[in-house]
Amino acid sequence: MSSSAPAAQAIPTPVHDHRAIMRVIGGIVLCILLAALDQTVVIPAVPAIANDLNGFGHLSWIVTAYLIVSTVTTPLYGKLSDSFGRRRLLMVAITLFIGASVACALAQTLGQLILFRALQGVGGGGLMSLAQAAIADVVAPRQRGRYQGYLATVWAVASIAGPLVGGWVSDYMSWRWLFWVNVPLGLLAMAMCHRGLAMLAPRGGPARVDWLGALLLAVAIVAFLLAMSWGGDVYDWLSPELAALLLAAAVAVALLAWQERRAADPMLPPRLFANRAYVMGVAASALSALNIFLCIFALPLHFQLVRGADASTSGLLVMPFLLATVAGNFIVAWVAPRVGRMRGILTAGYVAGALGLIVLALVTPAVPLAVVLMAMTLAGVGLGITMVATLMSVQNVLERRDTGAGTGALLVLRSLGSALGGALAGTLLTLEFRHALAASGVKQALDLGALRHGSEALAQLSPAVRHVLADGVESGFHLIFAAGAAASVLALLVVRSMPDLELRSSVTEHAATLAMD
Repeated sequence: MSSSAPAAQAIPTPVHDHRAIMRVIGGIVLCILLAALDQTVVIPAVPAIANDLNGFGHLSWIVTAYLIVSTVTTPLYGKLSDSFGRRRLLMVAITLFIGASVACALAQTLGQLILFRALQGVGGGGLMSLAQAAIADVVAPRQRGRYQGYLATVWAVASIAGPLVGGWVSDYMSWRWLFWVNVPLGLLAMAMCHRGLAMLAPRGGPARVDWLGALLLAVAIVAFLLAMSWGGDVYDWLSPELAALLLAAAVAVALLAWQERRAADPMLPPRLFANRAYVMGVAASALSALNIFLCIFALPLHFQLVRGADASTSGLLVMPFLLATVAGNFIVAWVAPRVGRMRGILTAGYVAGALGLIVLALVTPAVPLAVVLMAMTLAGVGLGITMVATLMSVQNVLERRDTGAGTGALLVLRSLGSALGGALAGTLLTLEFRHALAASGVKQALDLGALRHGSEALAQLSPAVRHVLADGVESGFHLIFAAGAAASVLALLVVRSMPDLELRSSVTEHAATLAMD
C-alpha cells in the first residue's frame, strides 16, 4: 500500500445511506432466494415428477440442466451488465426465470421439463451474479460485509429449507407448485429491483459482445461439470469418456486465453488475471467452495454410514455446519469495517477451517458425537468467514468497469470448485471402500455408487459386507476430511502471499491504484 493512501481513523460512511441500500437489498434478497431454492427444492420431488410424467430415465438432468446452464450464463450476465447496466440485465434475467418457471409447471413430458429447466437456468444465471455486482455498485468495500451477511443468511436458510419444502409440496400438493410459486416471488423481485436499482447510474455505452469467448467458456464449463457429475458414477475416472471431457475443457481454456488477448471487448478481460490480488482471491475462494461442498456431501453420509443415523436425522445433524457458515459471514460483517484489511481475517478463517477438518479426519465411531459437532461447527465458521472475505477482497481490487465480469468469473470458479468438492468426496469414499472390499476377499457384487445414497444402501448388504463397509467408509471419511484440511492449508498459503490491501471507503474510489501498490 502506498504512503499516499489516507489512513482511515473512523469507519467511513457508504456513498448511499442505509435506507437507500436496503431498498436495493430487498429485491436482491428475493433474487438470491429464487436462485438458492431452485438448486435444492426440486431434488426431493424427483420421484413424484417421474411418476407423474412416466419418465424414469435421465432424472438427474432435472437438476443438472439447471446447474450447468446457470453456471454457463453467469459470466455472460456479469460482462454484459458492465455495459448495459445491472437493472436492465436483472429485469431480463427475472423475466426469463419467471417464463421458464411457468413452462416447467406446464410440462407434460420429462424431456420438456429438462428443456424448460435449462431455460430456467438461463434466467437463474443472472440472479446471483447481478445481485452480487449490484451490491458492489452501491456499498463501499469496507461496509460490504454487513450486507453480504444478509444475503448469506437467505442463501443458507433457502438451502436448508429447500429440500424440506420440496418434499412437503410434492407429498401434499403437486410438484408443479414448486414452479408456480416462482411467479409471484419473481414479479415481486422484479418490482423491488426496478425501484431499488433506479439509484444506479445508467450505463449505455457501446458493447461488442465477445461471442467466441463466451462459446469457448461455455464449452470449458460444460465439459468440466459433466466430468465431475459423471466421474465415478456413470463412467470410471480413467475411462476414455472422462478423459475426452477433461481434455475438451483444457483445450477450450487454452483457446479462450488466446481469444481474450485478441478480442476488442473480451468476456474475461486479461487485465483481471494480471492483477495478483484478484487471481489469488479467486483461487482461495474456489478452494473455500470446494471445502464447503465437500462437507455438505460428506457429513450426512458420515452420520448415516458411520454412526447409523437415518436420512432425516443426518440432515438435522448437518444443520450446525450450515448455520456456522452463516455465523462466519456475520463475523466478517462485524470485523471487516473495524480492521479495514482482509488478510488477517482470511488467515483466521482458513486456520479455523483447517483445524475443524483435521479433527473430523481423526474422529472414530468411539468419539462422542459432541466432539464431531464442535469440529464441524469450527470448520463451518472458518469456511463461512472465507466465503464472504474472499468476495470482499476480490471486489475491492476490481475497477468499476470490471465489477460485473470480475464477480461473474469468481462465481463461476466457485461453482467449479463446488463440483470438484462433491466429486472428490464421492470418489475418495468409493475408492477406499473398493480397496477394503478387495482386501477382505468378499465376492458379493456391489453397486459402489449406492454408497452415495447413504443408509438406504446398507439394507441391501450381507452382514459380512457390512463389516467391511464399516472399515472402508471410516477410512474413506478420514481421507475426505484430510483432503479438505489440505485444501484449507493450501488456501491459507495463497492468502498469506496476497497483498494486504486496505478496503476502499467508497464505491467510486479507483481500485486500480490499490492493486498496483
